Amino acid sequence: MRTRIAGALGLAAVLALAGCGSGTDQSGGGGDAGKASSGGAVTLKMVAADYGDGPGADNAGDKFWKSVVDQFQAANPNIKVEVQVINWNDIDKQVATMVQNGQVPDILQTGDYSGFVKDGLLHKVDEIVSPNVQQDLLTKFADFGKVDGTAYGLPFVSSARALYYNTELFDKAGITEPPKTWDELKAAAEKLKSAGVSQPFGLPLGQEEAQAESFLWFLGAGGGYKDTAGKWAINSPQNVEAFTFLKGMVDAGLTTPNPGTKDRKTVWEDFAAGKVGMVNGGPMSIPIFDKGAVNNKYAVVPIPGKTAPLDTTLGVMDWIMAFNKNNHPAEIKKFFDFFYTGDAVQKIVDNYKLLPVTNGGIKKLEGDAKLKPFLDGLPNASFYPFTDPKWSTVNTTIKQTIGGAVKDPAKVLGDIQKSAETG
Repeated sequence: MRTRIAGALGLAAVLALAGCGSGTDQSGGGGDAGKASSGGAVTLKMVAADYGDGPGADNAGDKFWKSVVDQFQAANPNIKVEVQVINWNDIDKQVATMVQNGQVPDILQTGDYSGFVKDGLLHKVDEIVSPNVQQDLLTKFADFGKVDGTAYGLPFVSSARALYYNTELFDKAGITEPPKTWDELKAAAEKLKSAGVSQPFGLPLGQEEAQAESFLWFLGAGGGYKDTAGKWAINSPQNVEAFTFLKGMVDAGLTTPNPGTKDRKTVWEDFAAGKVGMVNGGPMSIPIFDKGAVNNKYAVVPIPGKTAPLDTTLGVMDWIMAFNKNNHPAEIKKFFDFFYTGDAVQKIVDNYKLLPVTNGGIKKLEGDAKLKPFLDGLPNASFYPFTDPKWSTVNTTIKQTIGGAVKDPAKVLGDIQKSAETG
């Protein structure tokens, strides 16, 4: 966000990857989790994903967490929190190694939690968060932290999606209104192409976040990853129709070339540079775009659907959770309560343009005009099937293969469907 609100790799898959290594410990000292220091103080080990631009950057994750931890430790001198920040590309494998070696942290912040629940590794939310904090969480988001009715995952940050378009390129192409339907989007893309725009529509279907881009198009056709009965519906007629439309866009040269190999980061950078006419994005896109040539030359509208703008959008969230091995629920509760009720949430908004997951946090942002389209989208958001234990593995398959659906929609979506049903 610069985020990766994306499901984590399946636990089984990353454990398998970890088991294929040389045996070198990649856990970064996970075995120190929960040690009591001299004087009776408790040390909590935390592992967190980096939402910033890496070590040394102004928005680096280690700087963010240091500011939070310093404030917390000043108020709670008997609890020390050691945070290890890991790049999104590496965090799942390194955490899998920690789990495999029995060196789990006390707290983990990443893109998924469900794989740890089935292995009995997590505290229940009731054990690690006060009732007043739980009651303030956005209900629709918090409910996705439950497995079989019991909450294990805490939503950490939230977001929604909308369509960004380059107003300067629209003017150049003679487009007077942003598109509301697929037909209008295709017509706008054709005008942009005629005006010399190399990427009329930015289409990132590479492994970074293909599951998100695909879901937005599924929603536009009335589809999704599951049907109303809760069964996998990846190759539903609606979803095949969505990718058939995208195939036509790709074949006509109206999108990012070879979208199955392009990650979101690359496409967003191209939009920031003024090379892309339209792209789906979230509030976390704002800092990227404001630093580029497109600054003050873009607008945001609801995402076009097949026949009308979406009345829902992709609601996305990452998770924070607590492992139960080291038995420090009281100390973890103090840290979580401090995090959700203090100014850490505002720091996340300021640094990464990610949205809060509490009603109180949302209320504080009501006057932010740039965030309004996304805040408005949160109440009616649609979500990945986080609570299905298979989601982590299915998500990985989607990331790796769904880009090929712009060439053969029915076959590729059918193969993913079979994998979901039998995996």
